[in-house]
Amino acid sequence: MSENTDDLEQSVMLAAAAADLREYEEAESRLPELKHDPVPVETSRKSYYTETRFSDQERDNNVCTVTNRKETNADSHSRGQARQSTSNKRSREDSDDSDSHPHKKAALIKEVSIGTSHAEVVATHYNLIEEKGLQERSKSRVIHLRNFHNWIKSMLINEYLTKIRDSKKQHNPPIRVHDMCCGKGGDLSKWRIGNISHLICSDIAEMALEDCKNRYASYVKQRSRNDRGWGSNNIFSMEVVHGDGGKVRYREKFKDPSIKLDLVSCQFAFHYSFESLPQANCWFKNVSECLQAGGYFIGTMVDSNEIIARYRKSETDSFGNNVFEVRELNFDAAKPPLFGGKYNFELFGIINCPEFLVHFPTFEKLGKKYGLKLVKKEKFWNFFERMKDEGKQLLTNMGALESYPPTEGKTLVGNDGDDYTHAKEFLKNQNGDDGCCGTLSKSEWEASSLYLTFAFQKVKNTWNADGTPCYDI
Repeated sequence: MSENTDDLEQSVMLAAAAADLREYEEAESRLPELKHDPVPVETSRKSYYTETRFSDQERDNNVCTVTNRKETNADSHSRGQARQSTSNKRSREDSDDSDSHPHKKAALIKEVSIGTSHAEVVATHYNLIEEKGLQERSKSRVIHLRNFHNWIKSMLINEYLTKIRDSKKQHNPPIRVHDMCCGKGGDLSKWRIGNISHLICSDIAEMALEDCKNRYASYVKQRSRNDRGWGSNNIFSMEVVHGDGGKVRYREKFKDPSIKLDLVSCQFAFHYSFESLPQANCWFKNVSECLQAGGYFIGTMVDSNEIIARYRKSETDSFGNNVFEVRELNFDAAKPPLFGGKYNFELFGIINCPEFLVHFPTFEKLGKKYGLKLVKKEKFWNFFERMKDEGKQLLTNMGALESYPPTEGKTLVGNDGDDYTHAKEFLKNQNGDDGCCGTLSKSEWEASSLYLTFAFQKVKNTWNADGTPCYDI
C-alpha cells in the first residue's frame, strides 16, 4: 500500500475490513460469557500481596519487573522482593485526587483542540498529566488495572529481550532499544532489568520527556549513594528525541543515525498513527528504518474490532461502565474507515485524547511494506493465560491482581454488585468458598479486555534498481 493508494485498493481493503469485523462478531457470539470475565488466580492468603510502602525514589530503584528467564533462582528471589508500580503514561494515567481537577484539564484540552492539529492536542494532554506519588496512586479505583497492564508490558518486553539475547549467542551482548511514545519513562525500570545497553526515548510531549530525563538522572544519582545495581558498569546509556512520529524522521535526530536497533517498543500509543495513511507510513518508517534484520517491534494497543463490536451492541451512542467509557465516534459504525476513525476514551474521570481505530489487517499490511513480519498477536486475556504461570510471582509483587476476599483492613476497589461474582464462583468451585484468589474486578476487566499485544520481526531485504529496499514477506 503506497501513500497514493488508489480507489480500487481502498475499496478492497474496506470490504475486507467489513468482512473481518463480521467474522469477529460471529466468533464472539459463539464464545461463552465466561471468556470475557476475569480469570482469577488462586493464591495463598498468607503469601499474597503485602502492602509494602516505598518512597518514589525507593520504588524506582527497588522496582521488580520480570527477571531474565536464565537467572538463577537466588537472583530471581532477590529481585522478587521489590514491587513495581511505575507510572505508565500510555496505560491511562489516572487519579482520584480531587486537586487534580480532571474536568479543568478536559476543558483545557478542548480549548487547545480548536484550530490546532490532533498532534498538538495529544502533546498538550500528556504534558498536563501530573506525576502522582505511590501513596496517591495506590488509592485509585483502577490501581490494579494499571498494575496489570504494567505486568503485561513487563512480560512482553522480557519475552522478546530473551529471544534477542538467545539469538546473539554470546555472553551479555549489547542490546539497543527504541522506546517510542515513552512518556515520562514509565518503562525505564523494565529496560534496566532487561540489561540493555542503549535506549532511545522518543515522544511528542516535550514536558513528559523532561520528566523521563529527570527520572533517569535520579536513578544514576541514587546509584552514587548506595549500591542498588545502578552502577556505571550496568546502567544503559540514554538519549531522548522530541517530535511527532507521524511527521518527523526520528533517525535524523539520533546521535548516531547509523545505529542498528534490536528492539522497538510502542506501548498503548500506535493508534495515534492511524489518523491518516501518510502518518501511519511515517510511523512505520520510524519503527523499521534502524531496526536490524532479526530485531523485533512489539507493543500493545486497542483491538478496534472490540470497539466496534461493543458499540454496535450498545443501545446508546456510547459504551462502558463505572471505570471507562467510549463515546463520540466520528464515523458510521456500520462502515468504519481504515484511517481517521476517531473516538473518545475516558478512564475514571480523566478524559484522554481522542484515539483512532486501527484495522489490524491494514496494520499488518503496512508492516510488510517496511519489512516487518507479524509473528504474534494476542488479546490480553490470551496473553495472560499463556504467561500467568511464568509470571505468577510477578503478578503478586506488582499488585496486579486484587486479593479476594480482601485481606484484613482492606476494602475492595469494585463497587458494582457483580464486580466479584466470578471470584466467588471460582473459589466455590475450587475450595467450597474457602481460600483466596487474585483477580481484577469485572469493571476493570471489561476495560482491559479491549486490548491486544503484537510482535513483528524485521526480515532481511534485497535492493531494487532504484536503491529502495525490497522485502519478500
